[in-house]
Amino acid sequence: MSYVDLHCHLLPGLDDGAATWDDALRHARRLHAEGVRDVACTPHVKRDEFPGVPIRELDERVAEAQRAVTGAGLAIRLHAGAELAHPDALLLPEPDLERIAQGPRGRRWLLLECPFEGLDDDFALAFRRLQGLGYGLLLAHPERSAGLLTGDGLGRLRPLVAQGALLQVNVCSLLGNHGLDAQDAAVCLVREGLAFCLASDGHPGSREQTLQLGFHLLLRAGASSTQAYRLTQANPRLLLRDGVTRPLVDLERALAAAA
Repeated sequence: MSYVDLHCHLLPGLDDGAATWDDALRHARRLHAEGVRDVACTPHVKRDEFPGVPIRELDERVAEAQRAVTGAGLAIRLHAGAELAHPDALLLPEPDLERIAQGPRGRRWLLLECPFEGLDDDFALAFRRLQGLGYGLLLAHPERSAGLLTGDGLGRLRPLVAQGALLQVNVCSLLGNHGLDAQDAAVCLVREGLAFCLASDGHPGSREQTLQLGFHLLLRAGASSTQAYRLTQANPRLLLRDGVTRPLVDLERALAAAA
């Protein structure tokens, strides 16, 4: 297996992920041992909770981490990115958005965090701003948003998917670590074919499950082996290599999907 993890808080000392270099390297050794070969380093860009994340230094932080990982003999390629909170997505200047985007020129994309309190009008506004600037969007852990299945969450999510949003589900949600509602929502997104990829959302020291476990959890959730391969390897690798081409939106189709 050659897993690709697009959501991992591996860089030390920035947010609620790895606290130290020792923590980061210990987790990197686990990633290597469990077949994870590409990892996007995605510290929070969420100024209300983590005001000290230095957006303009992230490329160098990732390069430093890559030197440490390579020096330890680990076959892992690190990629620069971030997990962008929607309030920050509404305020960040375009040069900073470009610094945390991933993918090749002309097909750049951002990892946009779905709020735990539920998908609301402000989130939709952030989505429209980023798409209007030409970015593709990978939505982080929508299954953890309150009311996805029990409220109007899916009704708000489906139009975003119709407009080109891609959905990333967490390993820990499938495991049930975020509660039964999040677990049920994660299984629903997988079974309905709405999930585009699985990610660890790894936090060394507290949340350390990797995509190796995720692959087997997908099978347990009813995915075929082919679907599990796509969600953990082929699809995330495609995003790294080819990025996202934002489709032209057919408004009538989008409205029909929301109905």
